Amino acid sequence: MATSPNALRFLDPVAVSQLDTMELRARLIVEGFMTGLHRSPYHGFSVEFAEHRPYHPGDELRHVDWKVYAKTDRYYIKQYEEETNLRHYVVLDTSASMHYKGEAALSKLEYGAYLAAGLHHLMLRQRDATGLMAFDETVHTVRPPSAAPAQRQTLLRTLETLVQRESTGTQTNAATALSEVAERIGRRSLVVVITDLFENVGAHDDLLHALRRLRHRGHEVIVFHVLNSATERQFQFPDRPMLFRDMETGAEQAVHPAQLREHYEEAAEHFMERFRRSCLEHNIDFATLDTATSYREALLAYLNKRQQLA
Repeated sequence: MATSPNALRFLDPVAVSQLDTMELRARLIVEGFMTGLHRSPYHGFSVEFAEHRPYHPGDELRHVDWKVYAKTDRYYIKQYEEETNLRHYVVLDTSASMHYKGEAALSKLEYGAYLAAGLHHLMLRQRDATGLMAFDETVHTVRPPSAAPAQRQTLLRTLETLVQRESTGTQTNAATALSEVAERIGRRSLVVVITDLFENVGAHDDLLHALRRLRHRGHEVIVFHVLNSATERQFQFPDRPMLFRDMETGAEQAVHPAQLREHYEEAAEHFMERFRRSCLEHNIDFATLDTATSYREALLAYLNKRQQLA
C-alpha cells in the first residue's frame, strides 16, 4: 500500500499519552464486553476455536490454518474465543462533503481520521480487536478487526490513504452503506460511525433505520457527528452575496447568508435534535463534534463522560 512520509501522522505522541489513561468498554451486552481489558494475550490448546478470517499482512503465521490453505489456496487465520472479545469497528464516511474544512485547521475527514486513530490505539492497548470500514456511496474499504501488534500500523496507513483518496463527486449514501456494514459484521461488536450526516433530507429516515438495524443485530453503536459548527451549524459567512457549491453534486446556488442565517440555524438544530432523540430512543450514543475543537479534547471529553455514565 502506497503511503506518504506522514502516513502515521494521525496518532501523535500527545494523544497517545492522554489516551493511555482512558478506556473504552461496551456498555450494552455485546460478546466479550465482560473481558475487554482483562483478556489474556496468550493462546493455547485450552482456548476454544471461534472462526476463520482472511489473512492480512502483519498477522502471525502460526495462526494460519494450513489445512484450509491446502484446500482453497488461500490464507485464513484461526481466531479463538479469547481473540474475538471485544470486537470494535470504526465506520468512516469519506464522501466529498467530508473534505470540507471551512476556517478550521482540519477537514472533517482529517478530523475523523484522528478520532479513528485514537480509538484504534485505545482498543489495541486494551488488547481488543479493532477494524475499519470506510464508505461514501458504498462501503469501499474494509480492514477486519485484529488485536495483532501490526494492526496499528495497517490501520494508520489505511487512514492516510483514505484522506488522500480522490473523492470529487462522491456522494454520501450512509443508509445503504450502514446496511451493508450490518451484513458484513457477523459477531456482535462495538461500532463507531464517524460522519457529517450530509445526506439528502429524504434519506434521513433510511439512515436512522440503518442505525437501528445495527442495534437490532446486537451491536453497540456510537455516532460521532463531525461538522464545522461556525459555518455548517450557525451559517457564519460574510454578509454579502455568495455562490455556494455542493461538494457532492456540484450544484451551485447564489445566496445572501444574512437572509438565510436564522432559518438555516433553526433547521440545523431541529435536524440534530431529532436525530439525537431518535438515537437515544434506541440506545445509540450520539455526539456532535466541532472541527474547531481539538480532536484530542473532544475524544477525551466523550470518553470521560461515557465512563461517568457507565
